[in-house]
Amino acid sequence: MNPAPTSPKNPPTVRVLLPLPLGDGYDYLSSQPAPEAGTLVEVPLGKKIGIGVVWGDGGGDVAAEKLKAIGRLIDHPPLPEATRRFVDWVAHYTVTPPGAILKMVLGGKLRELKAKDAALGGTAFGETALGETPPALSPEQRDAANQLIASVDARAFSATLLDGVTGSGKTEVYSEAIAAALRQGRQVLVLLPEIAMTAALIDRLTARFGMRPIEWHSELTEKQRRLNWHAIARGDARFVLGARSALFLPYADLGLIVVDEEHEASYKQEEGVIYHGRDMAVVRASLGAIPVILASATPSLETMHNVQQGKYRHVILRRRYGKASMPAIKLVDLREEKMPAQNFISAPLIEALQQAVATQQQAMLFLNRRGYAPLTLCRACGHRLQCPHCSSWLIEHKRTKKLHCHHCDYNMPLPKACPSCRVEDKFAACGPGIERIAEEVKHRLPDIRFAIMASDTLDGPKAAQVLVDQMDNRELDLLIGTQIMAKGYHFPRLTMVGVIDADLGLSGGDPRAAERTFQLLQQVAGRSGRSEDAGHVFLQTYAPQHPVMQALLKGDRDAFMKAELRERESYRLPPFSRLASIIVSGPDSRQALDVANQIAAAAPRLDALRLLGPAPAPFAILRGRHRYRLMLQAARNVALPVILRDWLGALKWPRSVKVQVDIDPYSFL
Repeated sequence: MNPAPTSPKNPPTVRVLLPLPLGDGYDYLSSQPAPEAGTLVEVPLGKKIGIGVVWGDGGGDVAAEKLKAIGRLIDHPPLPEATRRFVDWVAHYTVTPPGAILKMVLGGKLRELKAKDAALGGTAFGETALGETPPALSPEQRDAANQLIASVDARAFSATLLDGVTGSGKTEVYSEAIAAALRQGRQVLVLLPEIAMTAALIDRLTARFGMRPIEWHSELTEKQRRLNWHAIARGDARFVLGARSALFLPYADLGLIVVDEEHEASYKQEEGVIYHGRDMAVVRASLGAIPVILASATPSLETMHNVQQGKYRHVILRRRYGKASMPAIKLVDLREEKMPAQNFISAPLIEALQQAVATQQQAMLFLNRRGYAPLTLCRACGHRLQCPHCSSWLIEHKRTKKLHCHHCDYNMPLPKACPSCRVEDKFAACGPGIERIAEEVKHRLPDIRFAIMASDTLDGPKAAQVLVDQMDNRELDLLIGTQIMAKGYHFPRLTMVGVIDADLGLSGGDPRAAERTFQLLQQVAGRSGRSEDAGHVFLQTYAPQHPVMQALLKGDRDAFMKAELRERESYRLPPFSRLASIIVSGPDSRQALDVANQIAAAAPRLDALRLLGPAPAPFAILRGRHRYRLMLQAARNVALPVILRDWLGALKWPRSVKVQVDIDPYSFL
């Protein structure tokens, strides 16, 4: 509807979007002339004053005498058009109110600069001219870098997969593209999958550019968030390094996006606004007419499929940098190993550890399982200690001397007596976590110097940097940890990697299980032998003939990915179809199931759609809420967001029941 012409009796109106999950914005009376789109304003909202953004002309469907007037115009540059278009696009695609997306754009809430901040100006955010120290690149790296620089110089949208084996120097190569964008005076965003990676990468990039990147992640203080947000929005911060949420910030003049480790599942936001950071980075680049670089040694099948379809460019680094070579991989068949009941490290791994230490090399033991043991049960009656709020077992942690739920904040001391049979001192730890592996190492190799590296043992990037420094200074012989160790770290003296349970990720009903396991193990293996000394990787497995194990053993990634793509196509799974998940949750199981059944009954009857469920989610109870899942499968050309918006928009359910839509789900729990 076009707004009515303005007159003294018919004053102008503007639509203001608020950072709240409430509709598409509200009309307010405006001054004359009306503020331009993107202007930040104060507006009355009920009895409170809120901050919103002028999103365009008013709709004209509410009488002027019923409208309230906008208040103060906030002294800040308007949100750029590309940012506003991005908000609308993500809101439409994820079936989310645009105000929820705007909240991320404002960094959770707008933090206006304080008087004491004004003196800082832009000088706190890096030099205006680069103090570059470019590395010496190999001919292969130089050719790859030139292709990326050309995409920056084109000042147009392009998506490029930088596909390089572990240790091939992808960071140095995409840094050449970063330098090209910075020389143009434009802003650059580098996305990382884990906050813990920022410290190590910041030091490398600061040394490379003579400019410290501005950070954006959840570990920042309130003051840092305020200063960094304004520096980014005003264009003072030209180089930004952040987690997936950094993608939504209102960049004044963004010229390049780099998504490092693009295959990582950590880019998927599973709560609140549900989106995939990698996919949204491509959308943001397209809307801003800028290049995006996706970097990985183990690209996702979706990205490889886009390369095959000609949608993405493909730049390849086939060799490690310098004299380094890919590590030798050996499968340790646990069916043939004679190990005591409470031992989890095989003889070949122990021997390799001893050899590494004896030659003053370093090693890594990997198990993607936090805590001491994944299950604690009573040997008298078989009772398993379970979280009272979630469908998950409690995990024993020796570090805290408690049992923890890894899905909520619940924890408790190990009880003296079994709550089921009341027999005392009968609880037994079943299976290993990394703390139990550390205990075994300490018992069998008492002189070895080791540390544990996991998300719950690190308090942020600084704690991760402490371990990195200890490895660099040779204060440690061994790191024992989870997948956080596999993400981008470079330890020149690390030559031996042992994987305790290589089969761990292959079980369950996740259609991406084989792909994810291959990617994770390949990344873990890639920590070994990154300098001149040869690397060795030992994978303990009960399934040495599994296609994942054979692909790793033979170093044939491309054949594995082709086989996976063929299997996906035969089952019509992504990237050959589209999926959407609807998760219904509530405090009452019956009520949640009734809503799930109501949604299923109202589903559109289309030949191109297939609806599965509702069924209890694998985690049927999470944080005290009962959960049911419906899965929608559709052809690639089906507009799922439109269908879901119309379908769910016609239904009503109790306020206590929550319905979440996940387009392109990555988790099936």
